[in-house]
Amino acid sequence: MRSRKGPDMNQIDFTFSDTIAGYVTSVDLANGVFSLKTPGDKVFEVKLTSATFGEFIRNLSTSYQDAMGQLSTVLVPGNYVFAYGIYYPEDGDYKFEVKHLVFAGKKPGDFVFEKADWWVNQVRELGDFYIKAQFEGGEIDYSKYRTQLYLDGSKLGTTIQETDTISRTVYGFASAYLMTGEDRFLEAAEKGTKYLQDKICKRDKESEGVVYWLHALDVQPDGVKEVLGSLFGDDWNAVPAYEQIYALAGPIQTYRITGDPSVLADTEKTIALFNKYYKDYSEQGGYYSHVTVDTFDAKAESLAHNQSRKNWNSVGDHAPAYLINLYLATGEQKYLDFLEEVFDIIEDKFPAKDGSPFVQEKFFDDWSADQTWGWQQNRAVGGHDLKIAWNLMRMNSALPRINTSHWQRSSRTLCLPLRWTSSVVAGMTFLSDSLAPANRITAWRSTTARRGGSRSRVSWPTSSWQVS
Repeated sequence: MRSRKGPDMNQIDFTFSDTIAGYVTSVDLANGVFSLKTPGDKVFEVKLTSATFGEFIRNLSTSYQDAMGQLSTVLVPGNYVFAYGIYYPEDGDYKFEVKHLVFAGKKPGDFVFEKADWWVNQVRELGDFYIKAQFEGGEIDYSKYRTQLYLDGSKLGTTIQETDTISRTVYGFASAYLMTGEDRFLEAAEKGTKYLQDKICKRDKESEGVVYWLHALDVQPDGVKEVLGSLFGDDWNAVPAYEQIYALAGPIQTYRITGDPSVLADTEKTIALFNKYYKDYSEQGGYYSHVTVDTFDAKAESLAHNQSRKNWNSVGDHAPAYLINLYLATGEQKYLDFLEEVFDIIEDKFPAKDGSPFVQEKFFDDWSADQTWGWQQNRAVGGHDLKIAWNLMRMNSALPRINTSHWQRSSRTLCLPLRWTSSVVAGMTFLSDSLAPANRITAWRSTTARRGGSRSRVSWPTSSWQVS
């Protein structure tokens, strides 16, 4: 049956709400209107009402801070504001009435989240929330950990402990310690790392020089069940590369603090796993996205839509998940070489061939584009594109190639103008401004000792790199 489109079809003649964010360009408080220009250069007229209320961006531990009492001084050209309101159809157009204003700061260029203690305070609040929620106010014991929490911190009643989620939580605790120096976060990071190593890292292939990590533990009243094959629909009953990759995220961030040699050993054996079972040694190169649970075969027919596939996660996710931090912790050339390998693949294979500003993420064995896979089809994942651009800049800081086409082409494809290169590298450096690669371990040991902390790391072998 042929569809017929009448003159009233697809007409928007109803109210709807939305948020507009941008810079104030003009203000007429006498008539209760102002103009807002978005970062995409679109200009909107915004109507204030008697019901409009406004506040400033606040941190997790900060109470409501009213802005309406000082509206004449904060609603000024150049200030950045988020405006939530309702569009009303009127005279063939739409009028936007704002209900809620959130200001980034009290004056143009003033962004509250750029204050020196903003992120330190936020990570402290987050760390304390997770310690209280996961360990129920008692001893830090990861047998109590659960993957799913309600917003108030209570547990959903599920029994699953997903490996990647534990590892990411450990990463958060380790980062909280690095940012605050508060020992409860280090305790949570160390205990979480040990739990992953003791309960989730499988060692039955250590004779081959490899270890691998379970998908999850199912903590039942009558015992703990190990789950190797993924429970996620896209990866069902396979061993996805990204799950093995993110199992290392928390332990390696913790290793940057402690220098625990057992963590490095397990990491090297996991990298051996990638090289033995996931790497494509043919002329095509790259890393496969999935292997089977029994024979660790990337080309088995039982993998179905994941058979002989390659993707962003299996190639590029090594870098942000653990590999950059591993290089920072050790300074070993082999890890920099590994980073160079994966970024060369990204630069060569991932830019879309059809001129799209977004990368191609899914591939067949021969690197031809797979635009039939599952939910992704021909869709982009904006977060992945941002992650790729961010890490390309980090890699360019370690191995500058500013005067060559290498990696610049990917940056252009990802909408990063070349003029950004210097400023992005300066603000998002791969290496610390004050430390030579790898010696954050030594530096944090020294810091802990100077504070008189209870967890001196001097028992671990020290690296030969020096603080620069």
